[in-house]
Amino acid sequence: MKMKYVLRGIAIAGSIILVSTAGMYLGLAYYYADGFSYDTWINGIYCTGKSISEVNEELLKQCYYTGLTIIASDGKSYTIPAEQVELSFDFSEALNVYLERQNPYLWIDNLIGEKSDKRLAPAIRYDTKAFEGLISSFSLFDGKTDVSRRLEIAKGESGYYLLDERRHILNEEKTKEAIKNAFEAEEPFLDLEEAGCYEDFPLNAQMERDIALWEKLKDYQDCGIVYQFGEESVPLDGGVVCDFLLLDENGDFVLDASGNFCTDEEKVYAFVDSLCDKYDTVGSPRQFKATRGDIVTVEGGTYGNQIDREAEKEYLLKAFLDRKREVHEPVYTQKALCQGKDDIGDTYIEVDMTNQMLYYYEKGKLEIETPVVTGNTSLRRGTPSGTNFVYNKERNRILRGADYASPVKFWIPVKGAIGIHDASWRSKYGGEIYKTNGSHGCINTPFDEVSKLYDMVEIGTPCVMFY
Repeated sequence: MKMKYVLRGIAIAGSIILVSTAGMYLGLAYYYADGFSYDTWINGIYCTGKSISEVNEELLKQCYYTGLTIIASDGKSYTIPAEQVELSFDFSEALNVYLERQNPYLWIDNLIGEKSDKRLAPAIRYDTKAFEGLISSFSLFDGKTDVSRRLEIAKGESGYYLLDERRHILNEEKTKEAIKNAFEAEEPFLDLEEAGCYEDFPLNAQMERDIALWEKLKDYQDCGIVYQFGEESVPLDGGVVCDFLLLDENGDFVLDASGNFCTDEEKVYAFVDSLCDKYDTVGSPRQFKATRGDIVTVEGGTYGNQIDREAEKEYLLKAFLDRKREVHEPVYTQKALCQGKDDIGDTYIEVDMTNQMLYYYEKGKLEIETPVVTGNTSLRRGTPSGTNFVYNKERNRILRGADYASPVKFWIPVKGAIGIHDASWRSKYGGEIYKTNGSHGCINTPFDEVSKLYDMVEIGTPCVMFY
């Protein structure tokens, strides 16, 4: 009997526990009916018991997107700022779908099942008109159609080149779609090259013929001749050789029977003449830095380089047609100590007739500095300006003129009968002696200084003379 009551008590207690547990379970199910179930995590946010609006507000705090930077193949970049198109995010719709699929009576699954963090993407909204307007403003889109794309041979400063607008062309429709997808995916960058937004348009028959002609023209312009003028070089590159082509009255290329380009000989000769005009220096004006400190213009004289024009015309035409590749020094009818436009170099005689001074520089170092007496200007015998050169050297020479015969120990002629020499009849040099008691045109120099100059100077050395 006693055992009967014990069992009845146990049954009653068990029923109470069962009813209480069921009540608690159902109570929690009721509690989760208007919110997210037990131990629900979304995008790293704990959502248990929270409403859609509460979770949406917390998830929006994680959204931070400043916009998209688009990188073109030429390295230029274009930006779509998020605020400029009024970009906004909203998780409400995704949260609502997720909550509707959630059974509040199965909250126990979250308790005993494997823990997981649900990932939800927000709905993205932005002003599409502002977005499309911003994209259309990019210089990236030039609006050219397939038909307007050109392929032709054109001429520039470096010679002829192939203008090909049909290669590596931006597919505008594909690019705009890629930009839209990248923006909505909240990507920070979009590389159009990697996205495959560039393509080549097909060639027609005429374009294929132009490409074949261009390959021949490219070979024609590939000239390996380099003219050498001292330290200066003039390569015959495409910018030079392009002008050798023979053209008809319409400016079109003239081809021979084999379809090869023809060369206009007169244009080759004209190029040689232009080189000679530039590098022939005999008698040409020179800008010279005087020892006294200023820059003087020295015109005339006998010193300089003179190119043999006819020999060079014959050489260049043959060498070009034979496709020679070489460094070539031109043939000179007169050759200075240095070649190039600056042909004086750093070893020269300087005669400053205003200051009545003679200087001799050897490899840039001043070796002789002395007063002199030049031609008598009052008798119109002034020593002429010009860039001349030492063309001879003599010892113990008698200088003769219509009314004089003057023996000298050292004679260094620089232009005709004008030269540098000693003058035993003089005791003073420099100053203004030359104006009334000057020479017949020569440069009278103290004995000790002219003797040193005679031993040091070489035939061919330039002598720059100026007032």
